[in-house]
Amino acid sequence: MRNILHIFLLLSVYTITAQDTYIQCGTIIDVANGKSILEKTIVVSGDRIKTIDNGFTSGTNEDIVIDLKTKVVLPGFIDMHVHIEQESGPKTYTKRFTDNEADVAFESTVYAKRTLMAGFTTVRDLGGTGVNIALRNAIDKGLVVGPRIFTAGKAIATTGGHADPTNGMKKELRGNPGPKEGVVNSPEDGKKAVRQRYKDGADVIKITATGGVLSVAKSGHNPQFTIEEIKAITETAKDYGMLTAAHAHGDEGMQRAILGGIKTIEHGTMMSDETMELMKQHNTYLVPTITAGKQVAEKAKIQGFFPEIVAQKAAAIGPLIQDMFKRAYKKGVPIAFGTDAGVFPHGLNAKEFGYMVEVGMPIKEALKSATITNAKLLGVDDKIGQIKEGFVADIIAVDNNPFNDIHTVEKVSFVMKEGVVYKR
Repeated sequence: MRNILHIFLLLSVYTITAQDTYIQCGTIIDVANGKSILEKTIVVSGDRIKTIDNGFTSGTNEDIVIDLKTKVVLPGFIDMHVHIEQESGPKTYTKRFTDNEADVAFESTVYAKRTLMAGFTTVRDLGGTGVNIALRNAIDKGLVVGPRIFTAGKAIATTGGHADPTNGMKKELRGNPGPKEGVVNSPEDGKKAVRQRYKDGADVIKITATGGVLSVAKSGHNPQFTIEEIKAITETAKDYGMLTAAHAHGDEGMQRAILGGIKTIEHGTMMSDETMELMKQHNTYLVPTITAGKQVAEKAKIQGFFPEIVAQKAAAIGPLIQDMFKRAYKKGVPIAFGTDAGVFPHGLNAKEFGYMVEVGMPIKEALKSATITNAKLLGVDDKIGQIKEGFVADIIAVDNNPFNDIHTVEKVSFVMKEGVVYKR
């Protein structure tokens, strides 16, 4: 009797593990070659794509069949610039005094789910309080629904610079934040800050190479790091296998970041032709965040939405990003897809595609920037970014072919991440 029970349990386990999912696809977008492939079936086993079959197949009676014959299927998108902990609004500047870490954590779960439901199965989070690290871990454990997160933890700034967490506070509250809090003032501080980020569990490093729009500080574009400080940060990050990014609006700060070894320039608003050539020489990528620029420019028109010092910067800097992107693309600057979601509502990330295409980037290149290009930068291009045998089953679907209308990617009707269906 005991042997019979043992055999039954073994067979039950085998049946469960042997169950595959057959996704019958009317069209698959081959992002590597910029082509539409018709009538295929993606066979998913566990969290991986097992095979891609010709025609519509269905396996055995135990297998799951998902009918996407009328849909267009793509790999899950990757956003290289989000702030998953928050969304900007009139209360943003007071919430840092009223919200506890738990408040931030609970809100972040809402933003994470919204991001995944929008078809973004992977994101790079470029700075928050450190809750973003715990959120990543909770998602990885299956406790929270959200995208795969590569996070910077807390961004690294200089005293009084963009991302100094005490900007705008009265004197009694400012204290003297240092490398542990992400504020540095020397190459040695920079090294320590990177090592602290590593200790905290961050995956990537972000610095604020220039002033910023949303910080309560006067300049939105002045350089805020020396080249020596940047080099110390990038060299240390390299030792720890961490990709580096630099927030930068002003041109001088961008040049220092590029020469200092930073891999991606975020925003790039006032980028000169000289800096564009420098980026090409050093194979430095631009992450344009056009959506954020447009959103802050619009919100700056609403009385009281931003503090006055922020509203002035938003109105001046926000409208410039799309035109800069147009020039950078035409000059051949490497482009990575990123939106700065959190500056605007999470879940609207796909609007960035339309803004990129609007000023001249071909649709196939825009899609590639949010898949293969970003996967390569993150060092996971052998796992995600394509619908390919052996790759992780991050699969989304839309109603129409994006090659005909890029805006269709703004309405995702199906989401699978690591073989699990989250939206159907």
